[in-house]
Amino acid sequence: MPTRPPPGRPASSRVRALAAALVTVLAGAALLSGPVPASAVREEAGAAPARAPLGSPGRGVPASPARGAVAADYYTGRAFDTCEAPSLATMRAWQDSPYGAVGIYFGGRGRGCPGQRELNPTWVAEVHTMGWRLLPIFVGSQAPCVISAAKRPFALGSDPWGQGTREAGDAVRAARALGLGAGSPLYLDIEAYRSGDAPCAATTLSFVRAWNREVRRLGHLAGFYSSADSGVRDIEAQRRAGTADLPDVIWFARWRGGPALYTESVLDPHAWPHARIHQYEGETAETYGGHRLVIDRDAVDAPVAWIAPAARLAAREHLADPGPDRGPGGAGSRPSP
Repeated sequence: MPTRPPPGRPASSRVRALAAALVTVLAGAALLSGPVPASAVREEAGAAPARAPLGSPGRGVPASPARGAVAADYYTGRAFDTCEAPSLATMRAWQDSPYGAVGIYFGGRGRGCPGQRELNPTWVAEVHTMGWRLLPIFVGSQAPCVISAAKRPFALGSDPWGQGTREAGDAVRAARALGLGAGSPLYLDIEAYRSGDAPCAATTLSFVRAWNREVRRLGHLAGFYSSADSGVRDIEAQRRAGTADLPDVIWFARWRGGPALYTESVLDPHAWPHARIHQYEGETAETYGGHRLVIDRDAVDAPVAWIAPAARLAAREHLADPGPDRGPGGAGSRPSP
């Protein structure tokens, strides 16, 4: 049985980030992978592969690092994602949970919770200051043969490459507006679609490749989320074929009750080393500190968002002098629904 990733936030994350940045300067590289975490994920197949530079998802895919990006910040451990960003009060209460990272649905016309009443630059900076790491998720256009009826209104049109390029620009603008800095991974969410439909798969691949290329050109890492049995399976087939413009990071959904980062059957165990997330359980209710959320559970061995220094400084100043509306019952302290 796979071993769960170690709980909580790694104590050495700041040291690793500084070391990675120093190596980047010395090497003159735009993007560097950084050292292997002290607590690498280990599973039934043994230790996770040695860390490789992002932009090299495995054999057969040439490196294509994000241009002008800073060294990536990494996280290894448990994470959760939920449809709407929780309140700051909930994020404080959940500091006692086994989770150290959270997925945020920051943009895209296909989001299930487009309102995101809590998600703003202050929220991003403050939860990062609390110690949380962020996994930004963009839910844009979907495969023409998407299975979910709720996602069919967002099906791709006749120009998937152009649509992918445009939506990548939308994603980067939305990310920067929240204070997510250059070098941050942006995870494109492609929901499960009908397998065996070759024209649908080809259209979707064109959209994903264009999105990846433009996100990288604009200085970010291209992440990809999908079902293991549709989008991820097809991306792996393209990796084996040597197709260009594939994701830097892979986030696969297979609800099996436990993490299997490097033993997932549709992925080569040597592909996407230290650039994987496994959503292994979904729609599970958990409560910490009196705050209940319905979440999806994730195992992470991958890069996380880099928060711009100005946003971090503003958050520290804000926390030091919270003002009259930040106490019990004030703005940002509303219990989660």
